[in-house]
Amino acid sequence: MRRIIVGITGGASGVIYGVRFLEMVKKYATDSEIHLIVSNTAIGILKYEVGLDKASLSKFADRSYDENELDAPIASGSFKHDGMVIIPCSMKTLASIAHGITDNLITRAADVALKERRKLILVIRETPLNLIHIKNMELVTLAGAIVMPAAPPRFIIGRGLLMIW
Repeated sequence: MRRIIVGITGGASGVIYGVRFLEMVKKYATDSEIHLIVSNTAIGILKYEVGLDKASLSKFADRSYDENELDAPIASGSFKHDGMVIIPCSMKTLASIAHGITDNLITRAADVALKERRKLILVIRETPLNLIHIKNMELVTLAGAIVMPAAPPRFIIGRGLLMIW
């Protein structure tokens, strides 16, 4: 059984990537245990753009956490997992991870993944990019993360991101 932490952060029109990723994991990676964190911003966007609430999204997860639940098991290096994906990863979340700011469960779990040398995939959807975004992507890449731009056909039609696992 693979344990995967999935974070979904706010970002206009990007939360659908997280929804589709969870659907694909449920369909193709049935040997996976999913631990889900949805940011408060993403919850609002889910309701507005996709018509889903956190409860309906949580059905794709084995365990769901609140973004302020910093005492959750996934906030510790002793929680063994196979990797984490943040999809979509907002530029705010990217910046927080790049600079070690762990003020919510998503950034804390990402920080732990990096320090424990576990797989961390950040699926960004922001364009165009400014130099600050690029420098933050460089920092997380140097720390061991994989930065992957959102590419709709890879998530909706195929299993592109699942192949990285």
